[in-house]
Amino acid sequence: MDIQVKICGLSDDTAVRAALDGGASHIGFIFFPPSPRHVSIEAARALRAPARGRALAVAVTVDADDAQLDEIVSVMEPDVLQLHGKEGPERVRAVKARYGLPVIKACSIRDAGDVDAALAYRSVADRLLLDAKAPAGSKLPGGNGVSFDWGLLATLDEGVDYMLSGGITIGNVDNALSVTHARALDVSSGVESAPGVKDAQLISQFLRTVDERGHGARSPAEVGQGSFS
Repeated sequence: MDIQVKICGLSDDTAVRAALDGGASHIGFIFFPPSPRHVSIEAARALRAPARGRALAVAVTVDADDAQLDEIVSVMEPDVLQLHGKEGPERVRAVKARYGLPVIKACSIRDAGDVDAALAYRSVADRLLLDAKAPAGSKLPGGNGVSFDWGLLATLDEGVDYMLSGGITIGNVDNALSVTHARALDVSSGVESAPGVKDAQLISQFLRTVDERGHGARSPAEVGQGSFS
């Protein structure tokens, strides 16, 4: 089974090239000042340019208002919007209607109840992103380098389209895929040498590991631009 891989929190040309050359299907840019991975909208516009036709560029926001999203969509021209805050289903629906772009809704998971809560977004989001709940004291809703119990997803309906996120590394990606059978992965801190500092070699190694294990990372060019399936 082919796996889509999103390298998220990119902030420099070298890391973007490593992601694209390695076959990442998505590249993500974070617009959230408390994050060490935050980039300006203008920087994201330049960094996403080489991804056109090769990977989907994802704009990641946290409880952004319409004015911020208007600027991101106008300047960066993302292919996908990712809502990583406390946006409810109605907000997700409104964002989709306003911009006409696919929307990924990130949901924080700690227990089975959180999985059930995430499924409430299934009818309004194009894809779910299932991430670990932030540790106590963290100001970041994601990118904390921690995982949740992947066994919670073992019996999830195969029709649920989601990206698995949270603490995924070269060392545990095999286990993550074996337990969850996820069709898409999101990795950020797992390919960094320090918080917010992407390591091009780790990015290349991660993508190669997914490929060498027989999972096979695939790009939007292979599945159709804008496809999430």
